[in-house]
Amino acid sequence: MKQLHTSKPFQTLNSTEMKYLKIFFIVFTMLTLFQACSKKIEALQVNPNEPTEATPSLILQSVLTDFAGGMEGINPWSNVAIWEQFFCRNYQYYGDNQYGWQDGPFDGYSELKNVKKMEEEAIRAGASNINPYGAIAKFAKAWYFYNMSSLMGDIPMSDALQGLDNKTPVYDDQKTVFLNVLNLLDSANIEFASLYASGDVTLTGDYYYDNDLTKWQKLVNTFQLRVLIALSKRTDEGDLNVKGRFAAIINNPQQYPVFESADDNFQFTYIFPTNPYPTSPNNYGYDALRYNMAKTYVQNLTTLKDARVFITCEPAWTIADSIGNPVDYRAYVGASTGESIAVMYSKCIAGYYSLINRKRYYDGYTAEPFILAGYTEMCFNIAEAINRGWISGDAATWYNKGISESMRFYGFTSGQTDYKAELLHLGNPLGEYEEYDFSFNLNEYQHQSSVIYAGNNNTGLNQILLQKYLAFFQNSGWEAYYNYRRTGVPAFDGGTGIGNNGIIPKRWAYPTDEQNTNAGNWQSALQAQGFNTDNINDAMWLIK
Repeated sequence: MKQLHTSKPFQTLNSTEMKYLKIFFIVFTMLTLFQACSKKIEALQVNPNEPTEATPSLILQSVLTDFAGGMEGINPWSNVAIWEQFFCRNYQYYGDNQYGWQDGPFDGYSELKNVKKMEEEAIRAGASNINPYGAIAKFAKAWYFYNMSSLMGDIPMSDALQGLDNKTPVYDDQKTVFLNVLNLLDSANIEFASLYASGDVTLTGDYYYDNDLTKWQKLVNTFQLRVLIALSKRTDEGDLNVKGRFAAIINNPQQYPVFESADDNFQFTYIFPTNPYPTSPNNYGYDALRYNMAKTYVQNLTTLKDARVFITCEPAWTIADSIGNPVDYRAYVGASTGESIAVMYSKCIAGYYSLINRKRYYDGYTAEPFILAGYTEMCFNIAEAINRGWISGDAATWYNKGISESMRFYGFTSGQTDYKAELLHLGNPLGEYEEYDFSFNLNEYQHQSSVIYAGNNNTGLNQILLQKYLAFFQNSGWEAYYNYRRTGVPAFDGGTGIGNNGIIPKRWAYPTDEQNTNAGNWQSALQAQGFNTDNINDAMWLIK
């Protein structure tokens, strides 16, 4: 381009120079306008209502909510409760009762991103290396790694902790995962104790325990009892020290406080309209007749003459009408989870199967809290440990405490309870329920020959396990399945309705994405576990 001499007066510029000068001004103006627009666009891209940095307390609330909804949707009346054979789906359009476990839930890693961010934000905000958010983060890591490994076997852990965005993490063997889970819980217990002793209880946003670190410490140790019970087949592993760890918690309550009552429960309380209960008047019309109760749950209750069946279920109305009493144990019938779904549906609408108690679970939006880890389960875990000889004590006392606490949840206290079952007759609208009087004596129930503790033997163990299963109804996530898989109690129904050639699977297959994004490590993990394929019927180290 020809150089311009702008010192020359405009009127003396020739036509060519004037042309270049015009071009210069046009380009200069366009660049100036572009820069101004860019700044405006950048300003518009910043949402003044959305913080660029989140406080740890704000992230904590998201972490707490995730506990009740992650891991394949463990909330009440989810697929998990179907696979645990508490209730059944009887309407093909909405799904079935099959154990099609071919794409395992790695969603725990998504939740762990929030956990990691919470840790980082606490430090950024000026917290010391040991702080309440960090201690909760250790518990959360133990929670998710325990569940993901229990569902699938070997999983990425060490690499996942170092970088959650790593797309090709190496898998840790299941023993290492469980050892790390136990160590995380030990560390969290120490940190909670240290924080409370020092007076550093600067926690906000905790709607589970109202920022009470002593409650969190109890949860950590109670959860560790759950993990140790899950390792009942691996007591031969010296470095895990399953029996010794369990005994240390029980024998040192000052160092390892645990739940003392149901007031310590780790539970999610449903609030309307923010977090309504999964069943409600909103889905009553779609679902109420398309789900019925499962035989595994109902038959064990009726065999024991257990009044919890009158609270959680409705009678099979055709049978109840013929008997003339809807609060008769003979009127409560569950469908086999393995039954053909077409047969199940026809029997259900004909009134030969028990429905969900629609008044209790569909009439409102809050129903009952979802217990993720509770005192009742802890009582049964301690009873089981005594039965197995891990610790000294009276297993019968803890077994009966577990029964009493579960009964209390449904309104039955010691001695005689006069109760009213609130029931809808088949086909009646939700509002047209009737009350039916019945009495239940908890003392008499616990002194039945089938319920009274048989001693520290296999029969006594089976009693503990069955009562724990009944107490797990619509709570505690996957624990009813984990306990069945570990012990075979109670027996789950097989059959064509569950798929998988009528067999209850032992694990989930890994997420299909792993075969594409992390194929090498995925294949190595299968080989390390002795799996020829990613087979849902192969036994993982935990249960061998």
